[in-house]
Amino acid sequence: MRPDLALDVRGLTKRFDRLAVDHLDLAVRKGEFYALLGPNGAGKTTTLRMVAGLLPPDAGSIAVEGRDALRDPVAAKQLMAWVSDEPLIYDKLTPAEYLEFVAALWGRDAREAEASAHALLVALGLQQHRHERCEGFSKGMRQKVALAGALVHDPQLIILDEPLTGLDAVSARHVKALLQERVHAGCTVIMTTHILEVAERMADRIGVIVAGRLVAEGTLAELRSQGGSEASLEDLFVALVADSAEAA
Repeated sequence: MRPDLALDVRGLTKRFDRLAVDHLDLAVRKGEFYALLGPNGAGKTTTLRMVAGLLPPDAGSIAVEGRDALRDPVAAKQLMAWVSDEPLIYDKLTPAEYLEFVAALWGRDAREAEASAHALLVALGLQQHRHERCEGFSKGMRQKVALAGALVHDPQLIILDEPLTGLDAVSARHVKALLQERVHAGCTVIMTTHILEVAERMADRIGVIVAGRLVAEGTLAELRSQGGSEASLEDLFVALVADSAEAA
C-alpha cells in the first residue's frame, strides 16, 4: 500500500446481471481532486459505492489512507464522506439539527461540531435556512444539506456522485468553492459528473471508465496529448468512449 495514496483500488470486480466493474485498478493521490467520468452504465457509481462500503465487491481490494477497507470497514468509513446524487436527509429536522445529529453519531466534540456546522452552513449559503425544516427544501437545497452532513466530521476522503445535480448556478458555485477549499486544506476529492466543464476546470486528474474498466487517465494536458492539443474534454471523452466501444 503506497503512503502517497488516499485510495488504492486493485482488481475491483462486481457483477450483477452483467459485469459492472471489471478488475478495476484505480489510484488517487492524497490531496488531489480526481474526476471519474464515463457514460451511463459504465460502472462509476458501482465503483464508488464499493469504495464507500455500501456494496460488497465480488473480488479485489480497497485501501483508504492505507487502511484495508474490506477488513476494517469502520476505520475506513471514519476517514470518508459519501454524497450520492439522491440526497437522503431527515425531513423533520432543520439543517442545524441534522448536522448536530450527524456530528453526534461520529462522536465529535459538541463545540467543535457546532463550529464546523456553522462554517458549512455559511459556505453553502444555508445559514438563513438553518432553522427551517428540510421537508420544504428543493432538491438542490437538500443536496447541500446532505453535503454539509457528510463533511461535518472533517473526512480526509470525500466521495461525490454527481454532486451538482439539481443545483442552480449560485448553489453550484458554493459547492465547488467548498470542495476546492477542502482540497487546498489537504483533503482528497473523488467526483463523478456528467458536466464535463466542471471536471475540466476543477480536476487535477481525470479518469475515464467504460464498461467497468479505466480506459484513460491523466491531467487534461496528458489526455490532450492523446487526442490533440486543442481538443476539449468533451471531444476527448466522446472519442475515448467511441474507441472503447469499437474495441469491445
